[in-house]
Amino acid sequence: MTHVLVTGGAGYIGAHVCKSLARAGFTPVTFDNLSTGWREAVRFGPFEQGDLRDAACLTGVVARWRPVAAMHFAALSLVGQSMADPGRYWRENVTGALNLVEALLSGGCARLVFSSTCATYGDQDGVLLDEDTPQRPINAYGGSKLAIEGMLRDFAASAGLESVIFRYFNVAGADPEAEVGEQHCPETHLIPLVLDAIAGRRAALTLHGTDYPTPDGTCIRDYVHVSDLADAHVTGLTRMLEGRGGGVYCLGTGRGFSVREVIAAAEAVAGRRVPLTEGPRRTGDAAALVCGSARAQADLGWQPARSQLEKMIADAARWHAGPGFAR
Repeated sequence: MTHVLVTGGAGYIGAHVCKSLARAGFTPVTFDNLSTGWREAVRFGPFEQGDLRDAACLTGVVARWRPVAAMHFAALSLVGQSMADPGRYWRENVTGALNLVEALLSGGCARLVFSSTCATYGDQDGVLLDEDTPQRPINAYGGSKLAIEGMLRDFAASAGLESVIFRYFNVAGADPEAEVGEQHCPETHLIPLVLDAIAGRRAALTLHGTDYPTPDGTCIRDYVHVSDLADAHVTGLTRMLEGRGGGVYCLGTGRGFSVREVIAAAEAVAGRRVPLTEGPRRTGDAAALVCGSARAQADLGWQPARSQLEKMIADAARWHAGPGFAR
């Protein structure tokens, strides 16, 4: 079997990537501490429960499965939390990534697909973001991811580590077959919160800031379907296995939607109104983050084919209407 180690494979994005890997003929080995992931989401390959901070455990897992590559999703990722407790983000995200890289290299594996983020760019007003845009993170989450990108470059120079780095924009939607989906505890992502408000699972959706320098005063984000994202990861892995090397790629659609536009689209899909309240801005949130890159399309042949806003909402709604993991 061709094993791929997937850290954070019990989480939202990781579980979708595991499904895509299995469909492509790989065996995903999920490594997760289940602090935010779900055991029920591990459906497509073996499971190893462990923590990235446990270097000995990681080394043992790599030796046991001898993966051809790893995909690294496990990380703390809440912007507000990173501003309140930056030390935790630097300790867990950066140290965890270092432990993973050293375990891979000690086990003879020198290929890594890394889940980075558009949060490394910070708040650059009116700029379409691409791989060459200066990175100026404004929160510890983005800062920790940028540090890991630098770490990977250092290990490429010193040890021949190959890596594909994907800088995501906002990931949304769910597996069209509803086997896995998006569920966090607590939930912080917009589309699940909107669906919960429509379904009455929360009293109202809070708009975090209505005075941003955008047309309607709410934040603008570029949304990409999680299944499109998963396909990009398999393609990036294949690129390395075929000997074509690594690279850095932004994954977005080039079209941004404000919070109010997402709410309007969800109301159209559901045929129901979203109850709203207004609240203050969240510390560390940028006004607008929109992808301006075509490199993934040119180099990988990647297309965000499912990433229409209404389709992402409809796929997410189908998942949320089911039993989920914690309901």
